[in-house]
Amino acid sequence: MTTAAHTYASDVAFSPAVKAIQARKGSREAYADSEQRGWRTEVDDNVAAFLADANSFYFATASAEGQPYIQHRGGPKGFLKVLDKQTLAFADYAGNRQFITQGNLSENPKAYIFVMDYAHRRRVKIWGEARVVEDDEALTTSLMPKGYRARPEQVILFKIAAWDTNCPQHIPQKFDAGDVAAALAARDQRIAELEAELAALKGEKGTGAS
Repeated sequence: MTTAAHTYASDVAFSPAVKAIQARKGSREAYADSEQRGWRTEVDDNVAAFLADANSFYFATASAEGQPYIQHRGGPKGFLKVLDKQTLAFADYAGNRQFITQGNLSENPKAYIFVMDYAHRRRVKIWGEARVVEDDEALTTSLMPKGYRARPEQVILFKIAAWDTNCPQHIPQKFDAGDVAAALAARDQRIAELEAELAALKGEKGTGAS
């Protein structure tokens, strides 16, 4: 399957049918302006930092017939790695062995990555093409997070066609349980320190001259 030529990077999402609906509903002019400015096609420092802090994303593929499928991928922060300005990669861990994603990619390379940061109400949408790499031990080892208890089965390489961000509207603010636990532990430690200081001050006053 080959990728159709696009006039603008955003054409990967704004098909003629999409543009027709935008025109009918009154948003085409605004998005035509954004086309001129251009969606990004390469990883910049901001999105690289965003991905380095991500421990979760959603990965979408479709069969040759167009049946969509979306699957969650998770791991330690930074497990979705930037190999170069247009290539992302991650170690694909052994799971339920349905192999729907791999089957889809074997007949339709088009794919999509959706990364959500609930704590800061940010999201990045990445369009592109993906392929599965099996039996490359060196590549798999380089992408496997050190100390992470999972069995890598293969690698998925993702070639970026375009990426964009969204406004935070309607994103619920949620916090990672590990981050919350760390914040509470730091708070409890500070409370203990203050209580110890207070007890020491009371002790000094209690032994002072009358």
